[in-house]
Amino acid sequence: MNLAPDVIARIEAAVDDAFEAQLAFTQELVRHPSLRTRESSAQDLMYEAMASRGLAMDRWELDPEEIAAHPGAGKIKVSYEGVENVVGTYTPAEGGGRSLILNGHIDVVPEGPLEEWSRSPWDAPIIDGWLYGRGSGDMKAGLAANLFAYDAVRAAGFAPAGRIHFQSVAEEECTGNGALATIQRGYTADAVLIPEPEEDMLVRANVGVIWFTVRVAGHPTHPREMSAGFNAIDAAHHVMGRLRGLEQRWNDEKGRHPYFEDLDHPINFNLGGITGGDWPSSVPAWCELQVRAAIYPGVSADDAWEQIQGVLRDTTTDDAGHPIVAVGERTGFYAQGYVLPEGTDAENVLRSAHEAVFKDELRTFTTPGYLDGRVYALYQGIPALVYGPVSEAIHGYDERVDVESVRRITKSIALFIAQWCGLAETP
Repeated sequence: MNLAPDVIARIEAAVDDAFEAQLAFTQELVRHPSLRTRESSAQDLMYEAMASRGLAMDRWELDPEEIAAHPGAGKIKVSYEGVENVVGTYTPAEGGGRSLILNGHIDVVPEGPLEEWSRSPWDAPIIDGWLYGRGSGDMKAGLAANLFAYDAVRAAGFAPAGRIHFQSVAEEECTGNGALATIQRGYTADAVLIPEPEEDMLVRANVGVIWFTVRVAGHPTHPREMSAGFNAIDAAHHVMGRLRGLEQRWNDEKGRHPYFEDLDHPINFNLGGITGGDWPSSVPAWCELQVRAAIYPGVSADDAWEQIQGVLRDTTTDDAGHPIVAVGERTGFYAQGYVLPEGTDAENVLRSAHEAVFKDELRTFTTPGYLDGRVYALYQGIPALVYGPVSEAIHGYDERVDVESVRRITKSIALFIAQWCGLAETP
């Protein structure tokens, strides 16, 4: 259905009317430090917000055994005790419209050294048009936008004609297992929209990701006899160099992967952590590298992992001929990438909503980052629209999200709900 101009105006005005409340809710959500395995208080807030809207509520603890049985599951290296998803479901009185999942993740990445922030990562001030704080852009502004977009449709005097599942999931920043748990629980729809911080654009394609640790063995000696030992930390740098060779080979193949041809460096192997050694006066006997590797859509995680393992098996000596034993272990993400097909009804509806709000064409782009959209696209076959506000410094210091971009994105989501699900006018 195409929305009449007066309907569009009423819904947009309703977003404006509640926008101060939306910002206040987003600030409160940011003030809950929902780091991995510590999401409960933020999920309490999401649960209360959904329940207060009359949604049918579902909250459950992630089951590691059930999740591990799924081919898209990330390796679980932490306890899932107390790690929960929250889903609120709106069911229309009469129905007949298309169904929708509005998804977002509640978990945030660590804040890093606090002294490097201009202010506390959890204060959530609004300064010069930006809302600051860890998770403000990635992606608590989007979680709030989902709820307040729905509110605007209702406040404008309408009821969506299709079922809507509002999802607040854990584990997006490390495994994707939270989103996987929702499909294992039976949640599905005709489309999913995920308002990640995507610069007012729609993601066309994104990479898959594998997390792994490489443990390198050395031979300890006293430093006075260093030549008789073998430094595992030095050897680990050599192993990482060999992995960089694989990274380059995969980047050289970008022309074979649609939507990635024009990216300068679509495949990144990030050395995210290194630990090793036991004593400054001992040649290190061990070293561990924590690595995040990207893979192209269409490349299975199994195939990519076998190539990574092959590099580790083949790295048997360093440049000086010292023997190397490098063993890889999966530690998190084990995810394939995906491409959003062009021209789906869902994209066309979002395009119409975006153009009504922004007065400009909806742009698409390819990202070398992980997104939970792959869960719905790969394992449910439904269009996954990842589309959200302008942000800066996500995963960095002074993370922030643009307030007016959040307003516009909320309007787009509200119009998308109205057009995708259909509307029934309420008294």
